[in-house]
Amino acid sequence: MAKVATVITNWFEDVEFTSPKEALEAAGHEVITIGLKAGEEVVGKRGEAKVTVEHSIEDVKPEDYDALLIPGGYSPDKLRANDDILEFVRYFAQKEQPIFSICHAPQLLVNADVIRGKDLTSVKQVRVDVENAGGNFIDQAVVIDPSGLISSRTPDDIPQFNEAIVNALAK
Repeated sequence: MAKVATVITNWFEDVEFTSPKEALEAAGHEVITIGLKAGEEVVGKRGEAKVTVEHSIEDVKPEDYDALLIPGGYSPDKLRANDDILEFVRYFAQKEQPIFSICHAPQLLVNADVIRGKDLTSVKQVRVDVENAGGNFIDQAVVIDPSGLISSRTPDDIPQFNEAIVNALAK
C-alpha cells in the first residue's frame, strides 16, 4: 500500500485533513504528517482537529513517499515560505507522483512553481493565483491532471475528492 506524506502546520482546514486521511487509511494506505518541527501539535482553524507532526521537513526524503496530500486552510500559505517544503513538493511534481490538493493548497503549488500548464481547481479566491502561475483553472468538484495532480475546491467536494485520491492509489 502507499505511503502518503502530508505537509501541514497550524490553521489547516480541519476536515480537509481528517476526512482524506480517514479515507486513505480505510483503503490501507499510511498517512504521515510532515511539518516544520517534529512533535509539534498543530491545530486546525476550526479547532476541531489537533495533529502531532510526526517528522520535520528537514528529516525526511520525498523519495520515501508515494504521494503527497496538501490540506487547505491557512496552512499552505504558511508553508509556502519554507524552501525545504517547496523542494519537497517539487520532487512529487517533477516525478509526476500523485499530489492531492484541496481548497487553498494550490498556494503552496504556486510558490513551488509546479502548476504551469496543468489542469486544477481550488477555492474561488485562489483562482487568480493559479492562473497567474500558468495553471489551467477548471471550476468543478474534482480535477484530475494527467501528471497525477488531483485537486478539489472546498469541503463540500470532499466525498468526490476522497474517491478520486483513493482510486488514484489503487492503480
